[in-house]
Amino acid sequence: MYTVIGGTKSRAMRVIWMLEELEQSFEHVAAPPRSDDVVAVNPAGKVPVLVVDQTPILDSTAILTYLADKHGSFTYPAGTIERARQDSLTQFLLDEFDAALWMAARHSFILPEELRQSAVKDSLKWEFERSQRTLIGRMGDGDYLMGDTITVPDIILAHCMGWAISARFPISQSRLEDYTIRMQARPAFERASAR
Repeated sequence: MYTVIGGTKSRAMRVIWMLEELEQSFEHVAAPPRSDDVVAVNPAGKVPVLVVDQTPILDSTAILTYLADKHGSFTYPAGTIERARQDSLTQFLLDEFDAALWMAARHSFILPEELRQSAVKDSLKWEFERSQRTLIGRMGDGDYLMGDTITVPDIILAHCMGWAISARFPISQSRLEDYTIRMQARPAFERASAR
């Protein structure tokens, strides 16, 4: 049995969504970052945490990769060109999408007020828009990033696009708008969102 620690308004949503897609049972502890429940399994106080056989796994991408590999779904086999391409897309999304949104969040409500630099958000939005154009050139022809197969980077991208909408980062590419609507209409996403 899996235990996911972290609320759905955090990167824990990615893990919950993946478990829903995989139709795996799990316990959900919607603890906020730095709470006692989180610090007990992650001294840094960050979420998400996936507890498997009393062992905590940290970082949403590591958790998604573990689950995909363990259940043989949402991934290509290690050592294949497809897996290399999948991992490349994952790293691109973390560097170009997730990092920009996280930096904006830090300067909006996470850092102490005296350390926030609201002007940085303009450059982050510019980078986010440029990254969208780059991503369009890397996407496959099907419904998902790599074509007809949904993979780990799809979970990351769809989560980031929802985060972007909440943070008022413009989605400038109509293909990404359509993609986001399609991904958020998946039954597993809807079940995860309802938690």
